Parts: sequence; C-alpha cells; structure tokens
Amino acid sequence: MVSNMLKLFNKLKYKYDLFTAFSDFLEVSAIAISNAVCFNQEKENRYFQIKKKYTKEDFEVFTQLLAKLCEELEKNYNDVLGQLYMELGLGSKWHGQFFTPYHVCKLTASLTCDNIDDIIKQKGFITLNEPCVGGGAMPIAYAEIMKNKGYNPQKQLLVIAQDLDIKAVHMSYIQLSLLGIPAVVYHMNTLSLEAYSEWKTPFWIINNGDRRWRDET
Repeated sequence: MVSNMLKLFNKLKYKYDLFTAFSDFLEVSAIAISNAVCFNQEKENRYFQIKKKYTKEDFEVFTQLLAKLCEELEKNYNDVLGQLYMELGLGSKWHGQFFTPYHVCKLTASLTCDNIDDIIKQKGFITLNEPCVGGGAMPIAYAEIMKNKGYNPQKQLLVIAQDLDIKAVHMSYIQLSLLGIPAVVYHMNTLSLEAYSEWKTPFWIINNGDRRWRDET
C-alpha cells in the first residue's frame, strides 16, 4: 500500500538523514494544511526554514509524498503514515515508538460502538477523545466503523486528541485532515496538562467544532 511512498523516500535517504527527512515531511505538510484554513505566521516561518534545507527538486518530493498520501486515503480508511513509519524502520530512532496495527485499532473501535445509535439519535453527533493519538489510527478506525454503520463522520464525529510527541501530532493531524474528520490535535503532556500547540483540522473549523464541543461539555 505504501510502496510508492517508500520509493519516493528512497530518493532522499542517500542525501539526508531519513528520520529527519520524514519528520520534515510531516511538519511542512501539517503546516501547509493548517495555514490554508487558519494562517499562522510563526508556522509559515517554520515552513520556509525547513524548505531551505533542501534543493528545489528534493523538496518537491515532499509534495509528491503528500499527493500519494491523499491517493491512499481516498481509497480507504487507514493509518498510512503509521505503516510508512514502520516500513521505513524508524521505530528505534523515535524513542522506541511502535504504532498499533490498524486492524487491531479497528477491532477495538468496533467494541466501543455499542451505544453509538442512541448517542447520535439524542445529540446528532458523537465525541471521541484519544489522549495518546499516535498516528491517528484509533480515531480513523472509529470513523470507518461509523461510516460502515451508515453515519457520516465528517458531520457526526468530533475528535479531541493529544500526544506528547510533535511528530505524532503532525501525523494524526495530517491524516484526520485529509479524511475530513473534525478534530483538534493537541501537542501536550496529558498527565501534567501542559499544552504546547493545537492543530485544528479544516473540517473542525468548517463544522464549528469549537462551539459544538463547548455546548457538549
């Protein structure tokens, strides 16, 4: 599934540290999506700071990677970036982090959907909080289960997610954005509640996520 993206990364690995290139791809992609709907000058400055590290041709690989990611997520729900991360063998460099396989997340999500009909009938939508979101596999799987049940996760799901690792924040934010899921992903320590940044997906903004979540809580 991610073979085409792996081939693109192979174009970079002989000139750049692969872990750094992967991290930079995540950050510039997240910034591009975020600034398209809610411009932030600090993020824009960071985008161009990263861009300067690469030749024009090499930076274009990031654009191609994002296009391939869009293609993969258009086919079906999945944690594409989590799988790509594992395929690139980056687990040992990323603090030993390993992402739960998507099929396991999908099974877990299916076990938590028993009362979804009653909740949506009463409120019109359902809320989901994921305090250690990783690449976003769990909320993505939950959205797929909802869709299979005949619901529209783009309108009937609100996600609040957190992660201490900014790379995981970027991964989940990118994928939730491309899947059209209303979500806010916080870069924060969920134990101390210290927050560093927030990333609102386009559909969170379009669907008045702030107001709907506030009314819910």
